[in-house]
Amino acid sequence: MTADKNTDEPALRRDDWGQAGVLSRAEAAADLVTRFASRVPPGTRLGTKDELRARCGVSVGTFNETLRLLQTRGVVTVQRGPGGGLFAAEQTPMARLAHSVLALDASQADVVQALRIRSALEPLLWQDALWHASPADIRELRRHLERMETAAEAGDANAFTRANWRLHAGVADLTPNALLCSLYVALLDLVERHALAVRPQPGVLLAQHVHDRCRLHAALIDTLDKRDEEALMRLIAEHDTTTTADAE
Repeated sequence: MTADKNTDEPALRRDDWGQAGVLSRAEAAADLVTRFASRVPPGTRLGTKDELRARCGVSVGTFNETLRLLQTRGVVTVQRGPGGGLFAAEQTPMARLAHSVLALDASQADVVQALRIRSALEPLLWQDALWHASPADIRELRRHLERMETAAEAGDANAFTRANWRLHAGVADLTPNALLCSLYVALLDLVERHALAVRPQPGVLLAQHVHDRCRLHAALIDTLDKRDEEALMRLIAEHDTTTTADAE
């Protein structure tokens, strides 16, 4: 195949490649619970997990994803035991900042700018991860990577996207800087909610592009394990140049 034909390789579209819509259902449920929480004072009990799941009309697996989104965004807190359930969280300045990012209208310009800011934050997050990741943290990142590789082999775009999201969110969780984590995850949410396609670099086959993304993230995780900051910074630069997205 010639280089010209390679450049015609279609984008990796979540709706065209494998199953579609799983993540959007979780997001829609998260938006619904967010509206509930916004109408009541902080600390108000919203209901049990099963009650809210039934109210949202989603499966157990989808609501687990919803709950993770809600907790990441600082919308709810979870209390165990009798009288427990989901409660409206106190809206900290960091949570309000994250919500302001998610409130953007997600025009193509918004997503492009979000990508630029997210890329600018990547070195800070990965550097913090280099010094704060425990062996257990690194094992968990490798599990996310394995899910990316499995999804790529199966042609499941949503699973690949979710695994990639979780890997990056997992890296963000390792920083002791709560503001950095909150802002980055909000930008990550915005990009993943509205990026419809992942495109390879010109002249690169789509399957090769997906393989390269897995390889790159494997190498990044290896640098955390080895505490190799020089190699980490080289790979972050490569990560930045290969990150592209198309917006609605």
